[in-house]
Amino acid sequence: MVDLEQLGARIQAARTDFGLTLQQLADRSAVSVSMLSAMERGAKAPTIVVLARVAVGLDLPLTELLAEQEPPRMVIRRAAEQDVVHEAEGWSRAILSPVVPGVNFEWIRSTLPAGCAPHPFDAYAPGSHEYLVVHSGTLRVTAGTQEVVLDAGDSLYFAADVTHSYANPGEQPCVYYVAALIMRSRDRRAIPGAATIQARNNGAR
Repeated sequence: MVDLEQLGARIQAARTDFGLTLQQLADRSAVSVSMLSAMERGAKAPTIVVLARVAVGLDLPLTELLAEQEPPRMVIRRAAEQDVVHEAEGWSRAILSPVVPGVNFEWIRSTLPAGCAPHPFDAYAPGSHEYLVVHSGTLRVTAGTQEVVLDAGDSLYFAADVTHSYANPGEQPCVYYVAALIMRSRDRRAIPGAATIQARNNGAR
């Protein structure tokens, strides 16, 4: 069975080495940007047809993408390659951290407009952790039965194995950063970015 995270890391590394953006690879391979992004995060399993198109776009043999390789000692994610998602409520998030096989850590920048209060997140698996720091504005964080309001410069840790939510009660946009270490069950129900992005389709981070 192909390890989706390792496959995604190989695709991202090959694209970076080739000097391609996601859009450029999408144009070369006839695979959508959203699908390519999901593949690089390990969030979707491509069909062999799609993977073959990606290999053509990267000018690589398909077998090279499927070959098992030693995990990289250093992974770079350039600013132009960061995934930025804009949600209907007006908030946005950018996944800043590179995809590293076997590492369920993500560094995320989120921006909530004034008064924005997206839907809460379901509890992650036991052993999941989140750390955050507010860069600007005001942020209300609810984790289980506890609630706290943070201002610029404030930071917070909470165990993410409870229902939790983020909201901006202020009159100015709020920008904050989240460092997430998310444990996952074997059914992989909640996968943010490579680890949280699917769960975050229903809320803000």
